[in-house]
Parts: sequence; structure tokens; C-alpha cells
Amino acid sequence: MSLDAAVSAVTDRVIARSAATRARYLDLIDQQRDHGVHRPRLACGNLAHGFAAAGEDKHAIKRGHAMNIGIVTAYNDMLSAHQPYGRYPEQMKVFAREVGATAQVAGGVPAMCDGVTQGQAGMELSLFSRDTIALSTAVALSHGMFEGAALLGICDKIVPGLLIGALRFGHLPTILIPGGPMPSGLPNKEKVRIREAYARSEASEEDLLEGESASYHSAGTCTFYGTANSNQMMMEVMGLHVPGAAFVNPGTKLRQELTRAAVHRLAEIGWAGNDYRPLGRCIDEKAIVNAAVGLLATGGSTNHAIHIPAIARAAGIIFDWEDLDRLSAAVPMIAKVYPSGPGDVNQFHAAGGMAYVISALLDGGLLHRDVLTIWDGDLSIYAEEPQLSDGDKLIWNPVERSRDPNMLRPVSNPFLPDGGMRLVTGNLGRATFKTSAVARERWTIEAPAAVFDDQDDVLRAYKAGELNRDVIVVVRFQGPRANGMPELHKLTPALGVLQDKGFKVALLTDGRMSGASGKVPAAIHLSPEALAGGMIARIRDGDLIRLCANRGDIELLVDADELAERQDAPTPPPAIGTGRELFAFMRDGASDAEAGGSAMLATMTRDYAI
Repeated sequence: MSLDAAVSAVTDRVIARSAATRARYLDLIDQQRDHGVHRPRLACGNLAHGFAAAGEDKHAIKRGHAMNIGIVTAYNDMLSAHQPYGRYPEQMKVFAREVGATAQVAGGVPAMCDGVTQGQAGMELSLFSRDTIALSTAVALSHGMFEGAALLGICDKIVPGLLIGALRFGHLPTILIPGGPMPSGLPNKEKVRIREAYARSEASEEDLLEGESASYHSAGTCTFYGTANSNQMMMEVMGLHVPGAAFVNPGTKLRQELTRAAVHRLAEIGWAGNDYRPLGRCIDEKAIVNAAVGLLATGGSTNHAIHIPAIARAAGIIFDWEDLDRLSAAVPMIAKVYPSGPGDVNQFHAAGGMAYVISALLDGGLLHRDVLTIWDGDLSIYAEEPQLSDGDKLIWNPVERSRDPNMLRPVSNPFLPDGGMRLVTGNLGRATFKTSAVARERWTIEAPAAVFDDQDDVLRAYKAGELNRDVIVVVRFQGPRANGMPELHKLTPALGVLQDKGFKVALLTDGRMSGASGKVPAAIHLSPEALAGGMIARIRDGDLIRLCANRGDIELLVDADELAERQDAPTPPPAIGTGRELFAFMRDGASDAEAGGSAMLATMTRDYAI
């Protein structure tokens, strides 16, 4: 089927807008391949340091006749998603030797978990951990010892950070290697029930902890469809995984064989061969549009309204929220995974998973088929799912239909006619509104504002009964420049309880919500933020606000002359402790959310025009 007209138009718009910066980026990676630092150009002392501890691979690395793969790992054994990576490097070294290649751990990157830091001081480091991961990836690959890269990371900021860093070495063929989701635990409906019961003081803290422990119970990624699993979806539709690798559980033979296949494939796609597939050419304008289409079709995380523009800019591509909004109007939602539906990613995978999604979107003309993937051929192979033959060899088979129409549907019969992520604009600025989990009758809300500068103050007001009314809760000074743009997910149960009482409730913030954004209407990522002169700093308690996802409006219903006379609210003092002061330089230079919320990328755009 021919490409959908709206997808084609957005792609053309992105290509035209990015022409100059993309050309400069491609020149950069070509120069790095031909004249940059790598093994043949290292002095003897440099090279000797690089293989001194390489053991049985020492001779092969010294000779330099085969690819040496740099492994960048986000392993730690405190976080369930990254714990499985502990044994990967030793296995990958064996897999590399099977095809005459070598592998070394080039470096490690931090992997923080928003689930652990949610509502805590550490959450203010979360967004900028992405930049830290990008910088760590660049340090790891800077030694010039590698002709390919394997990136081991899976969760919220880790995958975008790895990609941003690796794109500065875009001449290297690069594959993302996931670890897979944990098996399903407590059903999501029951988890939500316990959380809301606790918010109503009808369940104890012990009850809550037992429920959470039954949900997050073993090694592997959390099973709800939040930012981590949206990352894995995007790597599939961008063609950066071994096909079908996203949602295979840890510790299985299939998981191991997919990792082996990734290592073997890396050895085949280096610049010394005839199938060179560098990361910087795989991630082009079409791949970025594919990532956005996949996000919208599956009801993925709102965090990617920040991460997709950031990844794109690292490759010289300029993608904005209007592009996302136009795609959302054209792309139907064909998957319903918690929090948009009751089933988790394991059930999604069993229903046909990414193979079905990609097959349906390709057949519907909604994905670019002709992208350069890391695999052999175009995106079509990603419309098949991996299995093991009787001899434990990987094979791929097409998924021609959904195995669970309550979770996956064809483009011709979607759950929603659009992708459920809207751009709302008005005198307050520009914000993101995720409609896919919100009942349509709640897409328009007009109510008085209750204004807060801290999410804990919201919860105190809730517990005091001060929010038992129609209300738009405004939480400001939560943007990248103010405090690092923490997620405000711990507000979800309380706001959900207010909504269940029959009140009209919404959230308006220059902060983030979560990959698990739910049933309460929320206009998030508001830009400009309060600390950057945004009108949100002039909202007062009781001001009427209208939020309408149907028309794409967000308006402060206050006379323009009165607004002009108002002063911005005083800026809260910078927070101290939990390392937050170390990130002050990142906050000070951060771009707005639509440009990726990054000081690093803002500097690159300003000084290097990339």
C-alpha cells in the first residue's frame, strides 16, 4: 500500500526543515569514519593500553583484522530491568568469537529508575540523567578501539541517552540489545484499586507495599506500557533491534539467541564489509517519523514527546510537537496496553506484539518500509516474530492476525481513530495532552485553578479536603530549568479519586507526568515554563482555565490587560541535597521541552548548528 498522505507530508516537512543540519551531521560522521580516531590510527602505547587486559582476545585485537565491538552497558543489580545484563558481556564475547570478532566493555552508564525515585528528591535528576548517559556513552566510545557498538539499556532515560551519545559516533554500526520484561504479576486493575484505596485512607501502607511488591516482583522490565516499554517499541519500528527482540522474557533460550544474533549481525555490518549500516544513516528522518507513528499507534509514553525530538536533534533532524500532532490526527490507535487497557506487555506480546503492530501499520501505509535497518533488508522483516526451531535456531514467522482483539486490532477497526497525543496551544503556551486513556467526555474542562509550586503541597491540600470541587490543579516551576522536570506521577491516585467523586478535574504543569499517564486529563510539558517567562507563572488561585483537547486549546480566561499587569510568581529557591546541586549547570542551560529539554543539545544547536 502507498504511504499515507499525512505521514508523507510530515516526513517531507521534517526533511525540509532539517536539510542544513542533517547535511552537516552526515558530513561529520563520514569524516569520523574516514579520518577520526580508531585502532589503525592509535599509537602503539595507546593500543597496548586498550588490549592489555583482553585475555584470549588480546592477539585478535592487536592484529586489528576483525571487528572489535564496544559494549556500553547500563547494568546494575538494584533495578529489575537492568539486572539481567550482568552476564551479557561474557556471553557476548563468546558470541563474537564464534564469528571471528571480539568484544570489550567500553564503559558503563548510570541507570536510574523513575519508579524508585517517583515523588522523591532524586526524581529531579531523572531527565538530566539522559544527558549524563549520553555523555558517558561518548566517553566510552571515545577511545577509538571499536568498529561497532552494542548498547545494553532498556528503561526511561537510558535508551534515549545511549542513542544520543552513540549518534555522535554515528559512523559505527550499532545495535540496541534489550533484556525483556519480567513475567506478569498482580493484575493491573487490582494494583490501581489498591493505590486508590490507599489514597482514600481505606488501605494501609503495608497493603500498598504488598500490592506494589506483587506487581514489581522479579528481574526484567516493569510490565506496564510506560516509557521503558515504549522505548523497546520504538527500537523495533526504527529497525535498531534484532527483529522481535523487544518483549521476550529474560532467562529464556530465545532471549539468549536473540542476543547472539545481535552480536553476529554487528560483525556483518561494519565499514570493512559490503553491508555497511552505520547508526547515523539508520536513524534518518523516516526512522524518526516511524518512531512517532509507533508511539501513537500503541498509546505510548508522553515522555517521548521530549525524547523523540532530542534523539532527532542528535542526528541533525528537527522534529517538533506540531509534527507529532499532525501524525496523531492520521494514525489510529491499534493497541490497548495498560494503562490504556487492562493487559500488560506480556499479553500484548502473546497477542502478536510488535510483529502484528508493524505488519498492520505497513499494510495501512502508515510506516516507512524503505528505511535502513540493522537487519538484512527493510522494515518488512520486523513484521515477523522470532521463534526457535527444533534445532534451537532462530526463525521468523509472519503474524497475520491479532490473537486477542481486545488488545490488538487492525487499522481498519482501531480502538481510537487517532493516536491520542494532542498539541494544545493558547495564551498559556504549548503543551502535550494524552487523550488515549482519558474518557472523551473529559477532553474539555473549564474550571477554577488551584495553584501550587510543589507536588507535595497538592497532596496536603487533597488530604485536607481543599480540592473537593471542580478544579484544574496547576503545578508550576517543574520545568527543565526550574528543577529538572520531575514526573508528577504520584499525584495520579489522588486526582483519580477526585474525578471518581464526580468532580471535573485536570492537571496543568510545566513538568512531566509519566509513561503511565492515566485517566485524569493532563496538559503537561507546558512551554515556556514558569522559570522561562511562561504565562503559567501568572496564574492565580481561582482563575478560570479552559482545556480542550478536541480543539487543541489551552486558555487562561483572564483579561489580557490584567495579565499584562501581573507579576510573575516568585521563583522557589533551588533545592539542595540528593546531588541536585551538581546538576545546576544542566538546569541553567536547558532548552524547552519541545526541543528535548537538554542543555547539552541546546549548546550543540547554538555552537555547532547541529
